[in-house]
Amino acid sequence: MSRVPGWLGRVGAGLSEMGERLDERRAEVEKEHAAPAPGPQADTVPSASPVSHASARPDPAHAVPWGVRVAAEAGWRLLILAGTVWVLMRVISAVQLVVLAFVAALLITALMQPTVARLRRWGLPRGPATALTAILGFVVMGLIGWFVSWQVMENIDNLSSQIQDGIDELRKWLLNSPFHVTDKQINQIAKNLRDAVGANTDQITSAGLEGVTVVVEAMTGILLTVFSTLFLLYDGRRIWEWSLKLVPAAARPGVAGAGPRAWATLTAYVRGTVIVALIDAIFIGLGIYFLNVPMAVPLAVFIFLFAFVPLVGAVVSGALAVVVALVTQGVFTAVMVLVVVLAVQQIEGHVLQPFILGRAVRVHPLAVVLSVAAGGMIAGIGGAVVAVPLVAVTNTVVGYLRSYSQEQPRLPAAPPPADVPAQEPPAEPAAPVGDPAV
Repeated sequence: MSRVPGWLGRVGAGLSEMGERLDERRAEVEKEHAAPAPGPQADTVPSASPVSHASARPDPAHAVPWGVRVAAEAGWRLLILAGTVWVLMRVISAVQLVVLAFVAALLITALMQPTVARLRRWGLPRGPATALTAILGFVVMGLIGWFVSWQVMENIDNLSSQIQDGIDELRKWLLNSPFHVTDKQINQIAKNLRDAVGANTDQITSAGLEGVTVVVEAMTGILLTVFSTLFLLYDGRRIWEWSLKLVPAAARPGVAGAGPRAWATLTAYVRGTVIVALIDAIFIGLGIYFLNVPMAVPLAVFIFLFAFVPLVGAVVSGALAVVVALVTQGVFTAVMVLVVVLAVQQIEGHVLQPFILGRAVRVHPLAVVLSVAAGGMIAGIGGAVVAVPLVAVTNTVVGYLRSYSQEQPRLPAAPPPADVPAQEPPAEPAAPVGDPAV
């Protein structure tokens, strides 16, 4: 009985000593893993601890190269911008008629607004000045359209006979030309043309039926343009001030300053284009009149209208005049008409446009070609007409906002007193649309 407690005591003491040694060994192992000894082999010996492996891995964001990170940051922002532009274009295409009518009203307002301002300075009230200007402007436009239609209807019979005679002369010239064109080949070309017209009769008929819808849409667009022009002439300042309220307060002063400059650019563009188009129409019309080309006056009016489409309109209108001269008066007259058209267009491009339009609306020719092409692809002839003034106005606005943002940090605003709550400074918007004297 007395030996059992002694034996149990020795076993317990041995177990306790063994436990202490295990604790000491565990502590030494943990110290070795936590702080490895420095040396050339410290980097080559892999650690057995998963914790040290995890702590040695870099942050994934820092592992990506800097160029890739910049490209990714720019990429998702460009995707958002592209999506926004796509949605905006879808919305515009859904209401294309309304947008084109409003843009046309802006262009007409830019042409008529100086007359309203002049009448206001002479003491005429705003309403009568707006009504008188609008009536005179739209009457002139209607008379131009009626005159063109009348001239075409009056000369269509004579023109058709002259075209037939010109085709016969062209046929004779081809037979006697050095191109070795035979009568059989000419007849085959004529037969192919007749077959093409016969094969597409259904399409031509459907196009004629769709013409009714086109006429209805055109009348709707004209009415929208007339009403929009009246309201812009009469109440342009209030419309501009209301539009400024939709802009965030932080950007409102910059937009308020860019608006009048954009309107000045648009006004200068419309006035300059009208003057240049009128000069082109007068001189080219006189040239084809003295060359005895039929329908000289309608052709001059077409040249005036096509001049509102930069570059492309001049080429199309000049080609139309040359073709009419070719089929009615022969090759020599067509060559002379071509010389007249090229001479007038060269004077226009190098003298008239820089002098009349000035540097305020100067746009690079590449930008003109690309904008006209994009506008024509998006919205047809209307898009081609409004593309260049849109680019010119955008260029003016972007340039002003850039200079405005660079000047802002140089003029720090004084902080308000502690006992006075901060208030938004009232913007002083200038009206880019409407009578500036109102």
